[in-house]
Amino acid sequence: MGSMGVVGEEVQPRSYWRWSKQDFLPEESFQSWSTYRTALSQTGYRFKNRLISRSDDNNEIGELPKRSENDMKRCLTWWDLIWFGFGSVIGAGIFVLTGQETHDHAGPAIVLSYVASGVSAMLSVFCYTEFSVEVPVAGGAFAYLRIELGDFIAFITAGNILLEGFVGSAAVARSWTSYFTSLLNRPSNSLRIHTNLTEGYNLLDPIAVAVLTIAATIAMISTRKTSYLNWIASIVNNVVILFVIIAAFIHANPSNMKPFFPFGAKGVFQAAAIVYFAYGGFDNIATMAEETKNPSRDIPIGLIGSMSIITVVYCLMAVSLPMMQKYTDIDTNAAYSVAFQSVGMTWAKYLVALGALKGMTTVLLVGTLGQARYITHIARAHMIPPWFALVHPKTGTPINATLLIVIPSGCIALFSSLNVLAGLLSVSTLFIFMMMAVALLVRRYYVREITPQQHLLKLVIFLLIIIASSIGTSAYWGLNPNGWVGYVVTVPLWFFGTLAMAVLLPQQRSPKVWGVPLVPWLPSLSIATNIFLMGSLGHQAFERFGICTVVMLIYYVFFGLHATYDMAHKQDQPESLKVDDSNIRDKAEP
Repeated sequence: MGSMGVVGEEVQPRSYWRWSKQDFLPEESFQSWSTYRTALSQTGYRFKNRLISRSDDNNEIGELPKRSENDMKRCLTWWDLIWFGFGSVIGAGIFVLTGQETHDHAGPAIVLSYVASGVSAMLSVFCYTEFSVEVPVAGGAFAYLRIELGDFIAFITAGNILLEGFVGSAAVARSWTSYFTSLLNRPSNSLRIHTNLTEGYNLLDPIAVAVLTIAATIAMISTRKTSYLNWIASIVNNVVILFVIIAAFIHANPSNMKPFFPFGAKGVFQAAAIVYFAYGGFDNIATMAEETKNPSRDIPIGLIGSMSIITVVYCLMAVSLPMMQKYTDIDTNAAYSVAFQSVGMTWAKYLVALGALKGMTTVLLVGTLGQARYITHIARAHMIPPWFALVHPKTGTPINATLLIVIPSGCIALFSSLNVLAGLLSVSTLFIFMMMAVALLVRRYYVREITPQQHLLKLVIFLLIIIASSIGTSAYWGLNPNGWVGYVVTVPLWFFGTLAMAVLLPQQRSPKVWGVPLVPWLPSLSIATNIFLMGSLGHQAFERFGICTVVMLIYYVFFGLHATYDMAHKQDQPESLKVDDSNIRDKAEP
């Protein structure tokens, strides 16, 4: 079964599996070399046009999903979303990062690092929740930024998060093999194929490729069945975590918690920047809004509920480890396993490995699901070939988009070792979260053709003050962690920039169902915390962000720009190249 095409007066079914040029490059600019050269000659004008052009809620909700030809199945409830939250966020990170940062940076105060990073993550969750309730589509951050900040910003930010998805999925799959090896009590790398390739690429990992393929296949078959499997795996993982917490408190020694601040406040915040990534993945839930039965009710419960519970669980795990073993004795590579061994529970290391394995399995499942929906909506906007936007009529899932995730991830996972792969989340993810907070402020304080120009100018000035002061605070922390003079300038600037926005600018829009409280304070704080955490990352993260951005810019200039320009101006195209969307208009009209 497929979508319907029209040949004369006869309706013909169109197969889902089709490969014509029109399915990949239907835009006027790519119909011939002549039209492509013409498009390239207009790059400057087209770029300016797309830079200032913005989408709107109705277009993202009503028009773009029609380009998938079949609807995604609305089969998820708040219960599913809560478990998707657990599956997407709770992976191996909590087992690895807690021991590492307790030993190296925070000591027993690691719990405060988890509180700080949890608060920062929750601020971003609030922003995602308001947007996903107002704009319940598969595009997540891409769709929200496209509405408020325009095509260009949306493309660059979404492009970076997709590249992070490719590398992140590969890294999780490689870690899966490592933990599976540990569970079997076999030597490290014994399940990988040794070759004569360059170091870092010489250990082939077919198990990682197999795990990725299985996760993608399940995600393609059915969103509902993926949810069921996620329930089971997440329950197993949560039982393991519950055991770890209870057993650790039973064997706790309160004297191990002294001194509580061995590395001072600097160590707490350094650790917070690292353990923040244990909270990553919640944005995948926002991409499932299109498959949620009642988005206005289910998404706030699913997103905020799951992240609240996860924050409490993480803090309990963070407290339990240094209580069970002195922070100076914690093993940074296998913290919980060695800690249990120190209290006579050697067998528990296998349970920890099993929990980490189950956690990584659900991260792969939900990550594949979320990234495929990002790709689907980006393809609907024609920033990548629209073939990837198609939803299968039987499964109700974007199979083509899922293939685009699993194939590059599988190739990276096969060849690249973990020390070559970057972390699951890095500066690009924090950049996305920061831009989401900016977009929310723009949404609340600016409405096209309604907001006076002087108010728009004030909004831009206040946003620049908030962002610049946040960058200054982050830079000063990095250059002089023990200083205080710089904060006397940067922190009041941030405060008065936010205060001025609250007092001098009237909000132009109120949320229809659920909204971020204390606007502009909470979004402004989200901007500041995300920029602060970005500044705590190493230079390698910024180098990678720069490389990804350059690659995306090249692609945008030669393809994405012209495809989106053509779709926005299709009324000026020849009649033969227009998309027939009269049925869309008819359905959209009340």
